[in-house]
Amino acid sequence: MKKIKRLAERIIVMSGYMLLSVAASCQGMAAVPAGSSYPNMPSIAPIGERIDKYITVNESAKGPSIDPNKGYRLQELGRGLYMITDNAYQSMFMVYETGVVVVDAPPIFAQYITKAIAEITKKPITHVIYSHAHIDHIGGTKTLNLNKQAIIIAHEDTKRLLTRARDPNRPLPTCTFKDKYALRVGTQILELSYHGNAHEPGNIFVYAPDQKTLMVIDIIFPGWMPWRRFALAQDIPAYFSQVEEINKMKWNILVSGHVERTGTHADVALQLDFMYDLRNTARRGLQSTNPGEGLNDTDKKNAWAVFDNYIDRVVIQCVNTLTPKWSTKLAGFDVYIWDQCYAMEQSLRIDEQ
Repeated sequence: MKKIKRLAERIIVMSGYMLLSVAASCQGMAAVPAGSSYPNMPSIAPIGERIDKYITVNESAKGPSIDPNKGYRLQELGRGLYMITDNAYQSMFMVYETGVVVVDAPPIFAQYITKAIAEITKKPITHVIYSHAHIDHIGGTKTLNLNKQAIIIAHEDTKRLLTRARDPNRPLPTCTFKDKYALRVGTQILELSYHGNAHEPGNIFVYAPDQKTLMVIDIIFPGWMPWRRFALAQDIPAYFSQVEEINKMKWNILVSGHVERTGTHADVALQLDFMYDLRNTARRGLQSTNPGEGLNDTDKKNAWAVFDNYIDRVVIQCVNTLTPKWSTKLAGFDVYIWDQCYAMEQSLRIDEQ
């Protein structure tokens, strides 16, 4: 009976293996068991590994709380200028003598924008400014129920991208510009400028000179690690240049489009310090890591495997080096540090070396 039981167990195991092999074959790939971890793996979990508890968010990164009965927070930034936020996304509006200018309408709280404006004025929305084309920042525009006379202003590249998208929730701009545009309404001014493709083509700077407030979306993340891979920046060297430019500009308040609060020059300087440290660390890793070390000999003719092994070990070194200093300084460090190291070392290889 024992022999029969052991035989049955072996059949079950073999059947399971055969099913796995068949499933893998149907998916067009072989059933390859995972190997052991690389030496010196960081304590911070890599991409694809479940995390039971993330590092607690720094108090310095937090902003005022949201009234759950309202779903948003309204913050005055200066004469007639306000930020609306749900502590994840941010947009702005400016009140002038006969109307209101809205800058971005994130769909996550777009239904609250008209309510927030109604707390301040009964004047109609006459203008909407798009910071850039991404849905998560302007996909709630249709919710504003604009009248036919309302003017939508954006960079010409934003109009190009939206024309391609054909999204009814992101109406096409009716007024575009190439380099600079000054919107003068009543006694209020908003200065729009384009500084090139970093995050994406058409992503503009919006500056309110009287209120000394600058709005730039998806570039600065006050108190936080930037969103994964430099907020999915299309041009990482240009992303660095724009952070440096923002750091040099004269403004008092920064609206960044994300996180729980407005930004300061200290926030920009801290993010820039991290970015420089990241770039230098990744560069040293690329220079000091030898391709193919520890790789199975049978895989050394597989160029993709050699490269994968190399970049993984560069990134491991990067994460280990940056963690002691930055894990306590930037909220969400553990969430995206692997992403940032991968993006940085690839940018160095492709864009700068």
